[in-house]
Amino acid sequence: MKRLVPLLAAAALTATAAFAQTDHSAHGQMSPASQAYMDAMTKMDTDMMAMKMTGKAGADFALMMIPHHQSAIDMAKAYLASGETDPELTKLSNEIVAAQEKEIAFLKDWLARNNK
Repeated sequence: MKRLVPLLAAAALTATAAFAQTDHSAHGQMSPASQAYMDAMTKMDTDMMAMKMTGKAGADFALMMIPHHQSAIDMAKAYLASGETDPELTKLSNEIVAAQEKEIAFLKDWLARNNK
């Protein structure tokens, strides 16, 4: 199993790199916001794949959730900067930013308090 984990990580990283280089024209026209969503997802995948696991479930969960939540923040901010003004999506985006920033702060504090 220990030998399988690095192989799986390498395969996932290769797939992530291939995805980042894929022509997304099949997704329709990419707006700047759409490109920002793809960039946020690619950054999250790269950051999570580069994360060294501690072997401790709580620490690994907290460490992995930080880039996951940051990606949600980046996507919500991209929507807010897009110029669209749908009231429901604007409200949701603002709520996502506030909630995810709070959760990231909690996770970082938890890691610091637990010497992780």
